[in-house]
Amino acid sequence: ETETSPQCLSLKREMGLIGAISFIAGTMMGSGIFMSPQSVLINIGSPGGSLVIWAACGVLVTLGSLCYAELGTVIPESGGEYIYFLRIFGQVIAFMFAFSCLFVMIPTSVSGIALSFAEYAVTPFYLDCTPPDLVVKCVAAAGIMVLATVHSMNVRLAIFIQVFCMCFKLVALTVIIVGGLVLLFNGNSNHFEDSFKGSNVEISSIGISLYQGLWSYDGWNTLNYLTEELKYPEVNLPRAVMISIPMVTLLYLLVNVSYLVALTPKELMSSSAVAVTWGNKVLGSWGWVMSIAAALSAFGSLNGTFFSGGRVCFVAAREGHLPDILAMAHVNRLTPSPALIFTTAISLLVLIPGDFQSIVNFFSFTAWFFHAVTLSGLLYLKIKKPELPRPYKVPVVIPILVLLAAIFLVLAPVIDNPAIEYLYVTLFIFSGVLVYVPFIHYKICSGLLEKFTAFLQIFLEVAPADKTL
Repeated sequence: ETETSPQCLSLKREMGLIGAISFIAGTMMGSGIFMSPQSVLINIGSPGGSLVIWAACGVLVTLGSLCYAELGTVIPESGGEYIYFLRIFGQVIAFMFAFSCLFVMIPTSVSGIALSFAEYAVTPFYLDCTPPDLVVKCVAAAGIMVLATVHSMNVRLAIFIQVFCMCFKLVALTVIIVGGLVLLFNGNSNHFEDSFKGSNVEISSIGISLYQGLWSYDGWNTLNYLTEELKYPEVNLPRAVMISIPMVTLLYLLVNVSYLVALTPKELMSSSAVAVTWGNKVLGSWGWVMSIAAALSAFGSLNGTFFSGGRVCFVAAREGHLPDILAMAHVNRLTPSPALIFTTAISLLVLIPGDFQSIVNFFSFTAWFFHAVTLSGLLYLKIKKPELPRPYKVPVVIPILVLLAAIFLVLAPVIDNPAIEYLYVTLFIFSGVLVYVPFIHYKICSGLLEKFTAFLQIFLEVAPADKTL
């Protein structure tokens, strides 16, 4: 084996503007738009209110990703928030993020998307009643296992699945939008009379409906995990954001209008899988097509989550924050199998007790907690280190606005209606510090860990990888 010289390992900048746009849009438009509309409507209580929530999510995410674009050009390294925390706040906070990512964010998003995939996959078999929980969870678990196996065996196949599902996703959304517009032109707009009647304006219901809406927008900061692979990031990062996110927001609004034109608010709220209910009503006997398209779309998102989830583990393990085994790759297949196996195991654990709504709330709570930390980091850099080279600058007002929104999002569900679960999640995030001090700072048990790593290396046929997977 020849030793490769270090300069060969820097990533090629191959992704242009079109690639970046489709990457953001493809990651964002996942299972959410087929699942969240009814939960947004239930929480906010009126059709008009729900459209306002969807638009607000779009605006918030656009502003947020502009802030991330500046961070991505000031600290031009792959690895997203983790690297920013490491460079701005140092080891402990970066470790807390990696720890929460590993045990909360990645597993909750994997199991949440798997559940929506399962809902859609089994709905055609249970036309008149809601599918039993056990069946849905078994299908979801099967989906996770299949994808984990694909990713451990063959990355090319995983990329093919991504592209294939993306096509189906676009077809499904187009069908929904066109169908809705046809109904509108035929004069079906009576569901929009008094469209703000019955809106809930309590803080917690606004917060929770924003959580459910933002779940559909999740993936807006994907490009920051791939900064090193983007051509001219200082031009293309902000451009890609300004094109793709408003585009997705518009699509989402049209899809929601279409749902509301075809279904009464009551029908929408009681449906467990909106796109299928919509399909049965508008397409009649062809309704099952929608459920296949939506299931494939969710499957594609699940596939994408495995991609990006592996990266955080990988970067953190390279920095010595997670066990080395997680940064290893299979000797022949070059897939990050240990990280995948670990993610799969925890996701399956989350799946057992979890229901879709609470999984989404946990995920959003944790994610926005860290978005708030990232934004305060950006403000800190702006005030304290104005001399850093900044190819792209965002007006200081924007990060302040987004930071306030993020703080509202973290506090809102807790203020009005403090569920004990949020306390558990917060304690868990901060328990990262308790793990950090003995195990990473003082390296207790490191000998034992090394023996265990050596055993796993032989057992899983993996070796340390030095390239970005």
